[in-house]
Amino acid sequence: MTVLKVSDVKKTYDKKEVLHGVNFSVQEKEVYGLLGPNGAGKSTLLNIIVNLITEHSGDVEIFAKKISRSSLSEIGFVPQDLAIYEDLSTIQNVSFFGSLYGLKGKVLHENCEAALRMVGLWDQRKRKPSAFSGGMKRRLNIACSIVHSPKLIILDEPTVGIDPQSRNYILESIKALNQAGATIIYTSHYMEEVEAICSKVAIIDDGKIVENGLISVIKEKYQKNNCYECILETQAKIEGVFPKELIADISSSDNKYLITFKTDYINIKDVMALVTDKNSIVSIGKYRPNLEDIFLDITGKALRDGDS
Repeated sequence: MTVLKVSDVKKTYDKKEVLHGVNFSVQEKEVYGLLGPNGAGKSTLLNIIVNLITEHSGDVEIFAKKISRSSLSEIGFVPQDLAIYEDLSTIQNVSFFGSLYGLKGKVLHENCEAALRMVGLWDQRKRKPSAFSGGMKRRLNIACSIVHSPKLIILDEPTVGIDPQSRNYILESIKALNQAGATIIYTSHYMEEVEAICSKVAIIDDGKIVENGLISVIKEKYQKNNCYECILETQAKIEGVFPKELIADISSSDNKYLITFKTDYINIKDVMALVTDKNSIVSIGKYRPNLEDIFLDITGKALRDGDS
């Protein structure tokens, strides 16, 4: 079942189009990564999906119905900026957001307890978040967004600026929410997180979806048969070891080299034969790009500024 369908969505600010006909869909119980550099249009797209931006062209459907205020009860949105009240206790924060969705009485209390237990804050329910660490505030932010048991949960960089323990707890909580039946849309600049919890991703750049699909399929697409990763025992240079006519590119970091040959037909034995005589090899093997490598390959390595 299709939970979210975005069809030809365009958005213009001051005569500048920041979204250029975006199309993608998310299926039930998927954990879907939405990635993009700063200024790519990701935040604008999320705000359209949760109906915070209503003036745009194209359609957004939630559970086969056009997005509206009434459909927001099925969405839990965890914004990057904290949306909690420092002068209320933890449980008062969650109760307040639950009441906005019409929860009351016993149901409200049970949902508050379930949400706080999910993020590991039930024992802190009487404390005010003004005394919390950044990671605890992030977890409370999530609890406030899931108290109404939404079927679709959208998390906008929920682990930014927190300690590794809190990050791990949040990721495990997201997995648990998904296992309980929720569909997840997850945005992050930490590609290892996306690889750990997402099965599919869409990469948005300059207001367009430039790659979309299963992470395993995307990795296969960007696999280079003629690229090898070589780690040497010392800082010795590998340049000059290979005939220039064979080399397309060599990049290095410390004693780690990424060697791209001009032909697909060179094999691991050929590479080892060329380097063994002059360098002590720690390891050598076919280069297998991770999601961060692919992201940088698609979007470029130049710094970006902007929040759209």
